[in-house]
Amino acid sequence: MNDFIKDFPAFDDRRYIYFDNAATTQRPRCVTEAIEEFYRSKNANPLRGLYEWSIKATDAYENAREKAAKFIGAEKACQIVFTRNATESINLVAYTYGEENIGAGDEIAVCASEHHSNILPWQRLANKKGAKLVWLEVGADGAIPESEYAKIGEKTKLVAVAQVSNVLGQPKPIKKICETAHKFGAVVMVDAAQSVPHMRVDVKELDADFLAFSGHKILGPMGIGVLYGKENLLLSMPPFLRGGEMIEYVTRESATFAELPHKFEAGTVNAADAAGLDAALDYAQSIGFDYIESQDKKLTALLMDGMSKIPHIEIYGSKNPDEHCGIVTFNVEGCHPHDVSSILDTDKICVRAGHHCAQPLMQSMGVPMGSTCRASLYFYNTEEEIYRFCEKLAKVREELGYGS
Repeated sequence: MNDFIKDFPAFDDRRYIYFDNAATTQRPRCVTEAIEEFYRSKNANPLRGLYEWSIKATDAYENAREKAAKFIGAEKACQIVFTRNATESINLVAYTYGEENIGAGDEIAVCASEHHSNILPWQRLANKKGAKLVWLEVGADGAIPESEYAKIGEKTKLVAVAQVSNVLGQPKPIKKICETAHKFGAVVMVDAAQSVPHMRVDVKELDADFLAFSGHKILGPMGIGVLYGKENLLLSMPPFLRGGEMIEYVTRESATFAELPHKFEAGTVNAADAAGLDAALDYAQSIGFDYIESQDKKLTALLMDGMSKIPHIEIYGSKNPDEHCGIVTFNVEGCHPHDVSSILDTDKICVRAGHHCAQPLMQSMGVPMGSTCRASLYFYNTEEEIYRFCEKLAKVREELGYGS
C-alpha cells in the first residue's frame, strides 16, 4: 500500500485493481474539488464578461494554460491550445497546417505503431491531397530500426509519431526524429498522450513542432486536451473552427481572427475542466517524475517477472521492463483477450482487451485474433495488486476449460 491511495476516491473500495491507466487514469480529490469549486464560485463565460465571476473564470482558464505551458517547457502560454483531447489536437493540425502545406506528391511519414488518432487524420489528408503515407516500421520490441530513418527525405513534409506506444510502451527517440525531419524541412507531430503522464517532457529540448496530450491520462478530467505548437507555425495556420470568441472583427463580408491561441478556440471554452487540469498537473508535480518513473520501472519489472513464471503467457514488446513505461501487453495461449479480461473482472481486476486502436501494429505483429490484453500501471498501483493479478491470471486457462 502506498500513501497516495487515500487521495483517490475510486480506491476507497480496495477490492478493485485498476490496471487500465493507459486508457485513463483515476483522479485525485483535488481535481474534482477544483472543478466543483469552479462551478460553485466562478461559473460564468470566460473571456467575455467584465464582471467579477467572468473575470475569475477567465483567470482560472488562462492560469491553466500557463500551467500546461510550464509543464511541458513551452516558452509562451500562447503556444498552448486547449482542445477536447489529443485526438482533436492532432486533427486540428491535420485540418489546418496539413491542408495548407501538404500537396500532391508529398510524403507523410507515420510510425507503424501509432494509435489510430495519429493515423486516420493523415490518411484522410493524403487521400484528399494526393500525398503518400510512408510507414516507419518497428521491430518486435517496438523500436524503430536505424534503417527506417532513411525513409524520411526530401519529399517528407510531416512525421507523425507517438513518444510512447500505447501498446508496447516503447519510448521513441523524438529528439533524433525531429533532427532527421528538420534536415529536410519537415515538421513533426508528436502524440505525447502516453508519455506526458510518465516522464518529463520538454518541447524545447525535443524541438518538437507540434505535441499533443490528453488531460484524462494524467490525472485530469475527460474533455480537456492540449496542443502545443511552435509559435511561427501556429501563426501561419488558419482557424480550425469558426464562430464566437475566435474573432477580432466581423463584417457581413469577412472577418479578422483573434490572436494566438484564441483563434483556435471557437465558442464557449471548457473552463471548468481546464481548472481540473491545472490541479492535476500540480498534483503530478507534487509526486515528481523521479518517483513516477522509478515506480513505473519497479512495478513493471515485478509484473513481467511474475507473468514470465505463468505458462502459456506471451508478452509483447521489449524484454526490458524499463522500456515499457508501465504498459505490459500480453495474450494467454488459446484464450480470446475478451474472455481473459472478463474472467479477471470477476475478481475486480481491470485490464484492457482489444486492438487498442492500433490495428496496423497488431497486423504487423501477427497477433492472433488481432487483439491482446493490456495491463497498464501508474505510480499509485502497488506490489500487492501485482501479486493478486498474477495469481488470478495463472488460473484463467483452467477457468476456460484448458486445464492448468
